[in-house]
Parts: sequence; structure tokens; C-alpha cells
Amino acid sequence: MSTSKLSEDISAPEKSSSRSNVAVLAIAQGLFTAAIAIDLTLTGLTGYQLAPDKSLATLPFALITVAGAIATYFASTLMQKIGRRRGFVLGALTGAIGGLISVWAVFLNFFWLFCIGTAAVGVFQAFAQYYRLAATDSEPDNRKARAISLVLAGGVIAAFLGPLLASWSADLFPVLFAGSYLMVCLLGLVSAALLWLGYQDARPEPLELHDHEQPPRKLLTIFKQPISLAALSNNVIGGVVMMFIMTATPLAAVASNHSINDGASIIQWHLVGMYAPSLFAGRLIALFGLPPILFLGMALSAACGLIAQFSDSLTAFYIALLFLGVGWNFMFVGGTTLLTSSYHPSEKARVQGVAEFIQYTFTAFSTLAAGPILQLLGWKGMNNIVFPLIAVSAVITLRWMRADRRTKNANGERVPDNENRSMT
Repeated sequence: MSTSKLSEDISAPEKSSSRSNVAVLAIAQGLFTAAIAIDLTLTGLTGYQLAPDKSLATLPFALITVAGAIATYFASTLMQKIGRRRGFVLGALTGAIGGLISVWAVFLNFFWLFCIGTAAVGVFQAFAQYYRLAATDSEPDNRKARAISLVLAGGVIAAFLGPLLASWSADLFPVLFAGSYLMVCLLGLVSAALLWLGYQDARPEPLELHDHEQPPRKLLTIFKQPISLAALSNNVIGGVVMMFIMTATPLAAVASNHSINDGASIIQWHLVGMYAPSLFAGRLIALFGLPPILFLGMALSAACGLIAQFSDSLTAFYIALLFLGVGWNFMFVGGTTLLTSSYHPSEKARVQGVAEFIQYTFTAFSTLAAGPILQLLGWKGMNNIVFPLIAVSAVITLRWMRADRRTKNANGERVPDNENRSMT
């Protein structure tokens, strides 16, 4: 049977499977986001209650990120061997176990057991980071951005649902917050069931099967490409700026004479800003191309820092953090789209694993550094750090654009029309 005939035979069911997978992954993203929102909302308070030394209070919170960073690369290589479906189910079950361990730890008033529980939730987070990438496995280049954005859109409802579940379930048991961590367990179990029953591993296309016969390139060679550097700069710098400012925001809001509830509400709307644009980010990229959306994301992230220079009013906090969330979304969706076009199928697992590890590691450091830097420099001072970081991302993205244009000119390609603008 010819390759073209085989492609025709596969394409119809593959397209149907791809649409189903995107829907399943979007729901799984929502379930995961709700679970992690509960942990992010309560773990600092729970850690403070359980810690034998109050200086250790933020350790359980930090372990979510640290364990996730360590697990990220191994999650990618494991899924290469056992498939996305089994890997995602394993990650969700690990999160469910982490939630159950956290319930047990709260009942026993056992701090170190609680640390194990939050670390397990971090492993869940590591696997869930690949939902958006899995959505592109069966998509052509001009639809990858839309698939990524649709999966991330699953977090919109969860941005509200997570904190509401945390509050509603906090008093379900005599011990405070035990019910909330039980919700984390249940969300992990529902996610595992959904992924096991609804997700299908993508079959490689015939050309991909041929490509697997090619020896993979060295990682350094792949990541030295302008497109890879642009992908990393937008994903990493966008994530670092977002987490750096977001982590410090509740403390900065309270220091500016706003209430604790105000701080929580600011973060909630920031989460809406992070995920709501996913409903249309893919279409915007298809209409206008990647560079305008990437630069709009950078501009919005920089605007957050600029607003902080002029006001610390409650309105200013809301607008700044909303801009920060939308800016992160555009940089993240765009950067992920670039990443999926930077490697051959035979290199996918290694490149995705390394890229996610780099992003996760830098994000973890920015989270840990946010508190001390806020104390050292203040709210306005720490926001000044945003500007040079965004400038670095802009320069690297411009370098990719020039290299991409030179390649197209050398190959005699015309500037692409609407159907493939996503990579121009």
C-alpha cells in the first residue's frame, strides 16, 4: 500500500481522535487546575499550622514546584515508553495519592507527611504540563496553536472552581482543611478515569514513521536553533515573570493596606487572565500570525510592571495582575507552538522533557526568590526586574523572525497567507 493511500486511510479516524483528545485534555486541564488551585490556596496556611518550626511553613508549598521540576523530564521519557495515556493516568493517580496523604497528615498533625503529600501533587503537575503538548500530536502546524489554547482554556472555570471548592470543603471534617485535600484526591481520581476512558494515544503518520529512522540530533544542536531559543525565551521568561510577580502579590497587597481577601480576589482574577484568553488565542494566532501575539504578550507583561510604578491602589493591582495573566497566556501559547515546530518526531520526548525541565526550574527559583526580593526591593523595585527580562525575550524573538525570513527567502517561499500564518 502506498504512503499516500495509507495517509488517507488513517487521516479520517485520526482527525476524529484528535478532536476527542483535545476535548478530553481540556477537561483534564480544568480538573488539574482546580486541584492545584486548592493546594496553592491552602498549603501555605496548612504548612504554617503543622510546621514544628514556623520558618519551614512554606516548604510544603515549595515542594510542589521542586518535585514537579524534578519529575518533568522523567515524565516525558516515561511517556515515550508507555504512551501518553498511561503516563497521564499515572500522574493523576499520583496526585490523588498526594491528596489522600495530605488528608492523613492533617488529621495526624504530621508536617513531614504533609510534605510528601504536596510533593506527590507536584508530580501530578509535572505530567499535567504535557496536556497542551499532547494536544498537538495529531495536529498540522496551522492548527497546533488552536489546540494548545483550547486545552489551556479548560482552566477558566477551574480558576473560580478551585478556590470555591477549597473554601466549601475546608470544614467538612472536624480537622480544618482535611476536606479540602480530600477534594484534591477526588479531582485526581476523576481525572485519571477520564484520561483512561477518553484519551487515545496518537498514531504516528507514515512520514513520521520514516522520520523515526533518522538519528536524533544532539540536544545542543536543537536548542541552538533560533526557533528553539525563541520558544524557550517566551515560555521561560513569560513563566518566570508571571510566577515572580504573582507569588509576591498577596503580600504586596496586604503591605499596601489592602485586606487578605483582596489579595485572594486579585489572584483569582489573575488566574482568569491566565486562562480565559485561551478561548481565542489560537484564532488570533491564525489571523495575525505568531509574532504579533508574542509581542502583545510581552507588552502586557511589561504593562504590569509599569502600572506598579505609578500606583498601589486596589484597582491598580487588579489591572496589573489581569494584564500579567493575559500576557503570560499569549507568550505561553505562542512559545509552545514554536517549540512543537522545533524538533523531528524522533526527538520529541527528549526535547519536550528538557524544555519543560528548564521552564519548571527557572519558575521554581523565581517563586522562591519572590518573597525575599519583595522584602529587599519593595513592590515597585521588584517590578523593575520585569523590564530587562521582557527585553531579552523580545530580542531573541526578533532574531528568530529574521532567521525564519532568511530561510524562506533562500527557499524561494512567499510570505505565507492566512492558512499558515501561525508560523510567520
